[in-house]
Amino acid sequence: MSNDFSKAMDFRHACKAFDESKKIIDEDMFSILEAGRKSPSSFGMEGWKFLVITNEALKAKLRPVCWDQVQVTSCSHLVIVLAAIDSVKVESGEVKKRFARRDMPQESLDFYMDIYAKHLENVLNTDENIYHWTSKQSYIALGNMMTAAAFMGIDSCPIEGYEKEKVEEILVLDTSKYQLSVVLPLGYRLNEQSSQLRLPFDEVVEFIK
Repeated sequence: MSNDFSKAMDFRHACKAFDESKKIIDEDMFSILEAGRKSPSSFGMEGWKFLVITNEALKAKLRPVCWDQVQVTSCSHLVIVLAAIDSVKVESGEVKKRFARRDMPQESLDFYMDIYAKHLENVLNTDENIYHWTSKQSYIALGNMMTAAAFMGIDSCPIEGYEKEKVEEILVLDTSKYQLSVVLPLGYRLNEQSSQLRLPFDEVVEFIK
């Protein structure tokens, strides 16, 4: 398969060094963020938020608590992907607002609210459980943003190597509302990409008929 999508998948890799002289233009950055914003989420709750950092001083402050990874400061744009906590709680009022966007009859709205509350009863009972739920979903948005970037010839490197509480403290996050899920540097590679190594198709995929 040699279509543009597969070319983007071949292009994408975890970029370890970005060219600091090259910056992503606003139009391309908007397209990448739109790919994240338009991503699917459980019950359509969009339990995420994206902080886009270009301030060099702030990036430098974050780098030591991100395992001192050079990508944090050498990238063009540093996207902090947050997982929502409060907005997915029934009592927040946001859940009802987001269901109501469908302009459904009251009985249908009540039905979906009831399904939501019952289905997620054990998920919504602690902030820790909510974080695990919304953080997993944020990776759908993360993947779409990385692929959108690769489609435009823009590099990325998803980072989980960080001290969560310290990053949240530096960003002055209200962790009752949002918590850190993943860090995504974006920019242009400084060096040639190394060979992409993957398991063979038949080891990864099993067809059940």
